[in-house]
Amino acid sequence: MERPFPTVAVVGLGTMGAGVAVALARSGRRVIGVEAGPTQALRALDRIEASTARAVERGRLEADERAALLALIEVGDDLSAAAAADLVVEEVPEDLELKRSLFAELDRICPPGTVLATGTTALSVTRIAAATSRPERVLGVHFFNPVHTMRLVEVVRTVLTDPQAAEQVAELARDLGKEPVAAGDRAGFIANGLLFAYLNQAAAMFESRYATREDIDAAMRLGCGLPMGPLALLDLIGIDTARTVLEAMYAQSKDRLHAPAPILGQLVAAGLLGRKSGRGFYTYEAPGSSRAVPEAQADARPRAAGREVRSIGVCGSGTMATGIVEVFAKAGFPVLLAARSQEKAERAKAQLARSLERSVARGRLSEQDRDAALALVTPTGSYRDLAEVDLVVEAVAEDLAVKRELFAALDELVKPGAVLATTTSSLPVISCATATSRPRDVVGMHFFNPAPAMKLVEVVSTVLTAEDVTATVLELCAKVRKHPVECGDRAGFIVNALLFPYLNDAVRMLQEHYATVDDIDTAMKLGCGYPMGPFELLDVVGLDVSLTIEQVLHQEFREPGLAAAPLLEHLVAAGCLGRKTGRGFRDHARR
Repeated sequence: MERPFPTVAVVGLGTMGAGVAVALARSGRRVIGVEAGPTQALRALDRIEASTARAVERGRLEADERAALLALIEVGDDLSAAAAADLVVEEVPEDLELKRSLFAELDRICPPGTVLATGTTALSVTRIAAATSRPERVLGVHFFNPVHTMRLVEVVRTVLTDPQAAEQVAELARDLGKEPVAAGDRAGFIANGLLFAYLNQAAAMFESRYATREDIDAAMRLGCGLPMGPLALLDLIGIDTARTVLEAMYAQSKDRLHAPAPILGQLVAAGLLGRKSGRGFYTYEAPGSSRAVPEAQADARPRAAGREVRSIGVCGSGTMATGIVEVFAKAGFPVLLAARSQEKAERAKAQLARSLERSVARGRLSEQDRDAALALVTPTGSYRDLAEVDLVVEAVAEDLAVKRELFAALDELVKPGAVLATTTSSLPVISCATATSRPRDVVGMHFFNPAPAMKLVEVVSTVLTAEDVTATVLELCAKVRKHPVECGDRAGFIVNALLFPYLNDAVRMLQEHYATVDDIDTAMKLGCGYPMGPFELLDVVGLDVSLTIEQVLHQEFREPGLAAAPLLEHLVAAGCLGRKTGRGFRDHARR
């Protein structure tokens, strides 16, 4: 079977266009490159020659392969040369009228059977196609930068695109060693549509001074396994580019969550565009540098000293409780593992022993350290035994009434001056604090599951938490080798407040038949470097847990865009909860 599109024209040979041209030539296709003028054409050819020379130096390309692919690329400034192509890929700047004018001219120049593809990342493919007399032969083909390493290609159909043309472009992408995904025509398509809404909310979170830029970025890297934090990623993408994409998304959705955070407009107006200008959310050594330089902190007040912590109590007998006990015991702290009965406490310690044994078997822990950690843990079925500990960590069920009852009991039983911490991930810490007569001693200490492996702890201070209590928990995190991030007491804290709206957006995308589960997951893994796609993650977390957090976020912030997607509600009502039931967005029972 003949490969699709043996001759391809690429109009616009900037960084992206040049990368596409090289990828096409490496596949053995003839490439006709078109630039705006003779000077630009010479620069584009120099750019292609330089990038392929670097590829040879780095061992990604043989010298004879480079010579062969360069022989397949011709670069000029005459648009009429595109008439010889079977497919035209446009990669000019993100200006709708510029693209519409170009497509109208290509429509006049090229034979009726030629497929015209726009590389836009944010503009309406339908509006671009409407500038031609062949909208059924017009589609979007969104490569990701850098083209030579990024495997994802979004193939974007309008309501008029011929399915055969879209499939031919998908086959071309596969022939280039890429992974094509099918998307409908809306701003941002799949990857950017989900990514930029999340980035926008992170920018708004920083703007509100809810958390520092470092803590927001660390929270998402360590809490979600993302390759970069959102603010550092905005600097990499370019704040002006991000704002353009968000404006296009808002124009289509009218969702306030897509309206660019004011700080993005302020940074653009000031010329602070991120790495390319040398300053954005972070300051860099020079324009184009990836190395951020430290800046003086606006608040230079010395921190309060923390309270002394020599012994710890952990309330609970589930996986999270035993994981937290393991963290403290391995760091050398005596720990009282307190449960509602001695039997439950003993079972929890047995679970801890199995976890430590697995660490020994994997070579992560010596037998001596295992025995030392176990010796520091005392199981008890009575909360009264917590009377003399310096810090109590509550890790019971996510039920506000249960937690308030426990904190009221701890208030009576635990000595004055002891710190009381809740591990809640979705309930207000202040509600636990006000169940006691000492709310200044209560703080949030949100570990992530599995606690021994996950580095992140969100340290949540209420409006009543004493400064030395926050300092105590921050110092303790350092002693147990966890990375603390500070935030205030509002729904979702940092991680869940940014993560779950993104997951909800993915469900809405599926609900609207915009893309499939597989294509959405593939787009986020290959296009954004996420360790899991949103539906894989939803099935792991549990659809019921996700729905609860979505409802908490919506109730707290009252944003219509945060309302849980009806499809998520329906699946939970049907008992499809993800891996734990064998059915969710993916049918785990059949795997």
